[in-house]
Amino acid sequence: MRELILGGVRSGKSRLAESLATQSGMAVTYIATARIGDEGMRKRVEAHRHRRPADWTLVEEPIALARALKSHAAEDRCLIVDCLTLWLTQLLCEVEPSRLDEEKSALLAELPALPGRILLIGNETNMGVMPLGELSRRYCDEAGVLHQKLAQVCDRVMLTVAGLPWVLKGAAL
Repeated sequence: MRELILGGVRSGKSRLAESLATQSGMAVTYIATARIGDEGMRKRVEAHRHRRPADWTLVEEPIALARALKSHAAEDRCLIVDCLTLWLTQLLCEVEPSRLDEEKSALLAELPALPGRILLIGNETNMGVMPLGELSRRYCDEAGVLHQKLAQVCDRVMLTVAGLPWVLKGAAL
C-alpha cells in the first residue's frame, strides 16, 4: 500500500502518517530527509524525534530516497518518508542539476514494486500566489509535478487541513 499525504506547514501531515503507521501494527522505519541547517529546523526535527516511539528505526537520507526505500521496504514493515518537499529542495539546491531528474525517476520507478506499506509526506505548495523568485517558482513547479506523478501510483492520497485528513483517492480512513 502506497499513500501520499499532502498538506500545508503544520497541517497535521506527520501526525497522520505516524498514527497510520502505529495502527498498521507493523515494524516502522522513519526515513527523514531533512538536513539541520539552522536552529528552527533543529527544533522541528527534535519535536518529531520526541514524538516517535523508541522502537521505530530511523534512517536519515536527504538525497538517495529511492535507494533508502528499496533497502528498507519489506512485507511486514511500514516506511514513513518525511518529507518529499525537503528532499526536493535539497536536490534543487545541493547537487548536480542532472541528479534531480535521476532521483525523481528512481523514486517513481521503485515505488510501485516496493513491498509493505509506504507513507509519503509532502507539503502542498501550490495553493497560494505564484512566487516571484525563479528558484521558488521552479520548486513549486517541481513539487506539483512530483505530487501528481506520485498520486498516480499511490493507492491512497490525502490532504490534511487543520489536522483533519481529507481522502482524495482511495479507501476512506
